[in-house]
Amino acid sequence: MNNILTGAAMGAALTTAGVYAPDIILSQFKFTDFTMLQTFLSAAAGSTLLVTAAQTLQLTTLPPRGASSLFGCCRYDGNLAGGALLGAGMAISGACPGTVLAQLGVGVASGRYALAGAVTAGVAWSWIVRRRKNRVSAPCSASVGGGKENDGKEGVDKTGKGRQQECEQGETVYELLGVSRGALLVGLEAVLVLAVAAAARYTNAGAAEARGLPPYYAGLAIAAAQLVSIVLRGSLLGASSAFEDIGGWLWGARKYANVLFSAGVVGGAWLISRAVPALRPVTEVAISPARSFLGGFMIVLGSRMAGGCTSGHGISGLSLMSVSSFLTAAAIFGVGGLTGVLLG
Repeated sequence: MNNILTGAAMGAALTTAGVYAPDIILSQFKFTDFTMLQTFLSAAAGSTLLVTAAQTLQLTTLPPRGASSLFGCCRYDGNLAGGALLGAGMAISGACPGTVLAQLGVGVASGRYALAGAVTAGVAWSWIVRRRKNRVSAPCSASVGGGKENDGKEGVDKTGKGRQQECEQGETVYELLGVSRGALLVGLEAVLVLAVAAAARYTNAGAAEARGLPPYYAGLAIAAAQLVSIVLRGSLLGASSAFEDIGGWLWGARKYANVLFSAGVVGGAWLISRAVPALRPVTEVAISPARSFLGGFMIVLGSRMAGGCTSGHGISGLSLMSVSSFLTAAAIFGVGGLTGVLLG
């Protein structure tokens, strides 16, 4: 029940924020409207404060998100490649692993095709992981798992001490820089606040408010969903593992916690959009079924390669000040922006 309630809080927050909408996502990657970025940065700022407080008070003992090394090029090659694929997929489909669930709840047509692609990618990735595990027995060879934490789930293990990826343990930015967590927190919050202010100059605030909350309040609503996750589950938000878990059902793996969370996201989006009809889009941006399916496939495949998505890395991982999450987020927005510009 806690997973469903947490998912419902996340789904309601995404819908109220309006960032579930494909046109908001596509406009961000075309650099015509910065509503998504301003909301994302506000959510990261609020979530970082909450998570740091929870860690300091020992309400949670979550480790930084692990590095994903897939190709042997460098420690974070999976984060960079996966983040790039995820960003490109978002620019193609107007969805990410979390928002595609909200789109399903609200009733966005393109979201159904993107979801089909996402589930297909989950099946494919679970097969890849299963095949890899059957072929090699050495723990360090299993890095194809993509840096997943907590026994392959994003935010389920209440102690935060679940199985880590054996070879690629997580590292924080303050450890890398050799500074205190408090000093980095102050610096990071200052940078995020300034970035939110800068993004406001390029944000169509009127359109965002007409659909829900102003972007900075919307970001704080998503941070509030993070608080719900901490209180109810002792863990952080993340959406993409559910698609791998669904794929794993074909091979006999029965994991339900992440799937229940995802069902909650759909339900929360459905409830809030019915209670407040203005949150539903009046018109939808035209995205072909083939494009939606392709983008949906890319967002989940990229997320699993990176070991997390825009919520797992972009919100939760940044809140833990994980090096892997900063690199993944940079790849998402960098390649997503390039793809958006190329697609016009």
